[in-house]
Amino acid sequence: MSLVQRVLSAVGLEKRSTLGVNGWPIPLSASAVTPASAQGVSAVYACVQAIAETTASLPLILFKRTGDDRERASDHPLYRVLHDMANPEQTALEFREYMQACVLLRGNAFARIVRGYDGQVRELWPLNPDTVQVRRTPSGLVYEHTQEGVLTRLLAHEVLHLRHRLGDDGVLGVSPITAARGVVELALSEQEHGRNTFTNGAKLLGVLKFPGKLKPEQRQAIAASWASQYAGGANAGRTAVLDEGVDFQALSMSLEDAQWIEARKFSVIEVCRLFRVPPVIVQSMEEANYSNSVELARQFITLSLRRHLVAWEQAIAKQLLTEAGRRSYFAEHQVEGLLRGDSANRAAFYSSGIASGWMLKSEARKLENLPALPGVDDAPTGTATPAAKPYPSKQV
Repeated sequence: MSLVQRVLSAVGLEKRSTLGVNGWPIPLSASAVTPASAQGVSAVYACVQAIAETTASLPLILFKRTGDDRERASDHPLYRVLHDMANPEQTALEFREYMQACVLLRGNAFARIVRGYDGQVRELWPLNPDTVQVRRTPSGLVYEHTQEGVLTRLLAHEVLHLRHRLGDDGVLGVSPITAARGVVELALSEQEHGRNTFTNGAKLLGVLKFPGKLKPEQRQAIAASWASQYAGGANAGRTAVLDEGVDFQALSMSLEDAQWIEARKFSVIEVCRLFRVPPVIVQSMEEANYSNSVELARQFITLSLRRHLVAWEQAIAKQLLTEAGRRSYFAEHQVEGLLRGDSANRAAFYSSGIASGWMLKSEARKLENLPALPGVDDAPTGTATPAAKPYPSKQV
């Protein structure tokens, strides 16, 4: 062992080979699965993106209670922070997408709260979870953030803290990849096996049989010569020339025989289970058809996203609004656009509601993000209504 290897081994950073017998990878240690390495598995990356992008792109509106009704609190400083710009450098979508990805990959997401002279939230700045330590003190939680060697202590009311499933300590959340490292570890091992297999020409190892005994230096020279001429995708299909009684004997099965492809498909299902994402959402279409794809997409909203959306709404009420503010204001995601289905189903739904009397035409237009028409509710059902304005391309 070299001096460098000894030093790395002493601090626990020694480099170990991941290849075992016949090219199969040696299972990675649990500590090797990190948020960065986990995203190297396409199913993990796709699940995180599906949840983070959808959550961030949904309109997050701050409402004000007005008796039994509500209205948008567009004049409140927090409205702009949640809906438009979280801080001068990041849009609300970029901020929320990063925060949600941190929740899924690390179990926790932190943001520093900047308040104005009136105590209202003016800016939210995301913090790298790897640089934040949370400590419980008699006076409450303290967040220690280290950046460029400078330690900053923040109190609980100065930090927006989002958690995945709460851990046993009651302070930090536990991410899916931490709770089930073995699933991601197996997917990484299968991926490593496939990469090494195809790098070496889509064949596992074989042996060269010589009639006589070889010296160690001869073994190394022959192995290097064989690898340079016949290994790798660029050399696939080349004809090997053997002389002096040398014989090549393959030792391994094909990828199909080893069920490697089926194992890769099953890993996608396993990862989807961790994040509660229907496989069709991450383009695993083996068991998908038109009818169940529509239902699975609906389940993605109601079962997969609901927990995360409620977590955002409750964290905003707890940490971004004052006690008096919580009595008048609340934040809510607008998910109607994702749940309303295709145009034919929506038209039938609105027609049924209007004909039965439990929905007004103006309410149907509002759900479709269409501008209000004066007198539309006064026109008898089935008769001509005032001319509609052009359908807007987007109105949030």
